[in-house]
Amino acid sequence: MSNKLWGGRFTGKTDPLMEQFNASIGFDRTLWAADIAGSQAYARALGNAGLLTGDEVAALTDGLDAVAEEWRAGTFVIQPGDEDIHTANERRLTELIGPVAGKLHTGRSRNDQVATDLRLWLREEIARLRVDLRQLMTVTIERAEAEIDLLMPGYTHLQPAQPIRWSHWLLSHAWAWQRDAQRLDELAARVNIMPLGSGALAGNPFPIDREELAADLGFDAATGNSLDGVSDRDFVAEFLFWSTMTMLHLSRLAEDLIIYSSREFSFVTLADAYSTGSSLMPQKKNPDALELLRGKSGRVLGNLTGLMATLKGLPSTYNKDLQEDKEPLFDAVSNLHGSLQIARGIISTLTPNALVMQAALTSEMLATDLAEYLVRKGVPFRETHHIAGAAVQMAELQAIPLAELDLDDLRSLHEAFAEDVADVWDFERSVERRTVRGGSSRRAIAEQMALLRDWLTETTSLTKS
Repeated sequence: MSNKLWGGRFTGKTDPLMEQFNASIGFDRTLWAADIAGSQAYARALGNAGLLTGDEVAALTDGLDAVAEEWRAGTFVIQPGDEDIHTANERRLTELIGPVAGKLHTGRSRNDQVATDLRLWLREEIARLRVDLRQLMTVTIERAEAEIDLLMPGYTHLQPAQPIRWSHWLLSHAWAWQRDAQRLDELAARVNIMPLGSGALAGNPFPIDREELAADLGFDAATGNSLDGVSDRDFVAEFLFWSTMTMLHLSRLAEDLIIYSSREFSFVTLADAYSTGSSLMPQKKNPDALELLRGKSGRVLGNLTGLMATLKGLPSTYNKDLQEDKEPLFDAVSNLHGSLQIARGIISTLTPNALVMQAALTSEMLATDLAEYLVRKGVPFRETHHIAGAAVQMAELQAIPLAELDLDDLRSLHEAFAEDVADVWDFERSVERRTVRGGSSRRAIAEQMALLRDWLTETTSLTKS
């Protein structure tokens, strides 16, 4: 007799290649703890519905505890017929407690079982990722506070634009991660809905209390439609979108730091712990950790697009195609954990080279400040922009820095220029003028840090242990 959960209908043997092609135990074994937790709760629900005696419920839950201990100890032995984690756990449970194990699947299908397992597992991983993300934000805010004095060039189109604070650049990434953290919290609520009790597609024929079962498993609610309950993988797709967006933000951080750590820039020095050397060129110090962050963003994006392509043409309810949801999900979760922790390590150990960043500031970056000087004298900005551009051209023709134009040169462009124009050529004053919310002055940066810290404090209670 076949030990397959579906074997009764079939008398012919399955092609061994098909056995291998069909099996998912090689990767869905990751769900062992979730599968056992879901099964124990379902046994209690069957007992509450009068379908199992108290002794049967105890035998099932105790037996599943024993199976779980084997998984934890690394002694669980997968057998050739264990095509998935559900089959493996039920087979071992039967070996341990006998025929009563066969009552566990009453009214339950692998369709609602796997959908529940996946949500249980992802819920716990989201809680861990939430901690990773918040730790990354905290380290970044701490650096921004400690190094608020440092000035550096800000860039648009990768061209020097205006002076900013190093802290302002750091916090620009922290704000992106805050949005990632908000999205993670929002999708966590949609993950935390229970499909168990949907059966294969039509619902459970026995009077189990699904709301009570959901509460037992820590879900916020039970799904409202059994057809949708077994086939919905929106939560997987949404998580993969979140993963892609978060990796995109880490990739942009990595790209900045790869540029800033190059010999040509030398704005930062990466710690040896996050760099490697060359097998041929002994002088090299390669930013491999950053390059891997950048590279893994493409991998995670591929996970998203692959799943979306799988989902787009499926008919209603469960189809075997949905087995392809797990590997991209598991891969994304693993890479996000590693990437967030590596990014935190990079930021906490790198060294900003303050003198190099300061030396990279040039008076041409204050051309906008020159235009704003005239605005304060009452000249319309469109006119001042043109005048400042003419001043830049004049300095280029004279082959001197913009700040070395004398007052007569500037007055030839507009009579509003006066002796106090010399104050324009001060980089510290330039950044300190940007006092509005989101700006680069000390006060504006202190406000940014306070807002981010307040948000972290206010949302701490959402973290699940």
